[in-house]
Amino acid sequence: MSIKRAPRKSFPKISTMPRPATEAAQYLDMYKLTVEKTRLEQELEYIDGRRQQLCDRLAEIEQATAGLDAKAVTLRQPTQSAAAKPQGLNFAPSANVYLPERNSRQAPEDYNTLTLDY
Repeated sequence: MSIKRAPRKSFPKISTMPRPATEAAQYLDMYKLTVEKTRLEQELEYIDGRRQQLCDRLAEIEQATAGLDAKAVTLRQPTQSAAAKPQGLNFAPSANVYLPERNSRQAPEDYNTLTLDY
């Protein structure tokens, strides 16, 4: 998605030399105004489409927030006692630390050492 800057206020094109008051000059002015009108209509369509996208996304966010809030409320309320819960469903952290079993504090004698020099 590309980011568009806010357009600057556009001023009508001004010629340095005044055009003679002819039929062609009038049609040229009509053409310029028609082109500007078309551009402004396209810009309004883009803005309306973008507004609809933003409204849809806000609705999705509201729906997801409501669903997560309802889920949090159900998880907050205890439905079963701690003793009645199965073993696998206890997600609370515990302070149990399981250390590896060691037969002796001495290093085994079958270690091979290797030295690398760079």
